[in-house]
Amino acid sequence: MIHLTGPILTRDGLLPEAWIVGETITFRPPAGAGGATEVAGFVTDGLVDAHCHIGLAKGGGAASREVALDQAHACIASGVTLVRDLGVPQDMSWIDGEKCAPHIIHCGTHIARPKRYLRGFGREIEVSELPEVVAEEAERSAGWVKLVGDWIDRSMGADADLTPLWPRDVLTEAVAAAHERGARVAVHTFATETIDDLLAAGVDGIEHGTGMTPDHMAEAARRAIPVTPTANQVSHFGEFADLAGEKYPVYARRMRGMYEGYQDHICAMAEAGIPLLMGSDAGGTLDFGTLPSELAACIEAGLDPELVLTAATHGARTILGQPVLAEGAPADLVVFERDPRSEPEMLANPVAVFRAGERLA
Repeated sequence: MIHLTGPILTRDGLLPEAWIVGETITFRPPAGAGGATEVAGFVTDGLVDAHCHIGLAKGGGAASREVALDQAHACIASGVTLVRDLGVPQDMSWIDGEKCAPHIIHCGTHIARPKRYLRGFGREIEVSELPEVVAEEAERSAGWVKLVGDWIDRSMGADADLTPLWPRDVLTEAVAAAHERGARVAVHTFATETIDDLLAAGVDGIEHGTGMTPDHMAEAARRAIPVTPTANQVSHFGEFADLAGEKYPVYARRMRGMYEGYQDHICAMAEAGIPLLMGSDAGGTLDFGTLPSELAACIEAGLDPELVLTAATHGARTILGQPVLAEGAPADLVVFERDPRSEPEMLANPVAVFRAGERLA
């Protein structure tokens, strides 16, 4: 038995103490509480990495089991006890039996078109196949399907730029196919031109969203469509522009412009009232265990630390339909030395991490 001397931050406010009994948490002193091991500090729900790719190898392709477990361990060590996987080129259901891994909401593979996304990352299909493939991914997922909404179209030569991958009518049919099977659809998008189609199709989550206009933000807020801003990923857009160089000048200008304004853009999302999720986008190009640095990047951009912590804890769990810290709930939590809402640097140094009542880090 563990006695958490708190304070404990729950969705309903602060509580002075709690106990971990077996796999669950209680706020009422249980029998034998006097002999419990004490853990002191500021307690919250375990962090949620809402955009992560455990099982995706560096540079693309399927990671080995050993590498995937290392990725999972890095997430746990950073305070993450719940991950929404947003695209992995292999079946990762085996990891659910590993106690040292976060709980994972699996979503299958990225769905893209041939030569219109990163090689080795996803399932490449033709436009007409989209509704059928989305239905297949929905059937084998744990409630989410991931689409690539736009990417650079190199077939345009020097005029190459970000363009949408899917016509609106096909996209609408595909989203409906997911909904019929009880799944939600999250879409990678950088470009402004893609957002109208996504909103018209009724998607359930927008990833990155760097092209959203104020009108798009207002509509997403009205519909409570969550956006994962992935500040760490967007902070590399200047590098993407440099790599494009003279070969793709139109694309380079767009990426550099989004890079230069990304901090203001993230703040505008929050000010519009969009429900934000926090995601490291780890896998393929970015390192695992970096959600705390993502939170720090969003705070540095100007977001309120309390908003960021909520978006990474009980706010995300509520959006994703997962348990929050409450009487009798699974004891998935992270302990910090002091309150990260007033001292955000605490986020980088969790004192303890518990998953289903077991201390893992």
